Amino acid sequence: MAKDVLDREEAIRTLVRQLPDDKRQQFFALAEQQLKDPDTYAVLNYLFIAGMHHFYLGNWQQGVINLIIFTLGLLMLLTGHVVIGALLILAISILELPALFNVQAIVKKYNNALMERLYQQLI
Repeated sequence: MAKDVLDREEAIRTLVRQLPDDKRQQFFALAEQQLKDPDTYAVLNYLFIAGMHHFYLGNWQQGVINLIIFTLGLLMLLTGHVVIGALLILAISILELPALFNVQAIVKKYNNALMERLYQQLI
């Protein structure tokens, strides 16, 4: 995982530790509700190449694009356009492989941005 992502996480944790007790409790309560789990993201990516993992992190535009391409590929397969359908599904699968192999970094980066927003709301 990238050192800058880990450094950013530690910097946020340091800032949160300096908050007054009531603000720190409020931060952790909000964070607990909103932080995303890398394992859930990985399962959604692995099982549903159709872009469900993008929806999980709130990236609706990319999720819709993936879902449309995947659905179009399935429809092509079912209507006898096997080669085109298979190529569309293969293409979206190949494009999503980096996300599958970088799950921890992607989700940690998302969670860091979320924690920074929560911190800014509380100060």
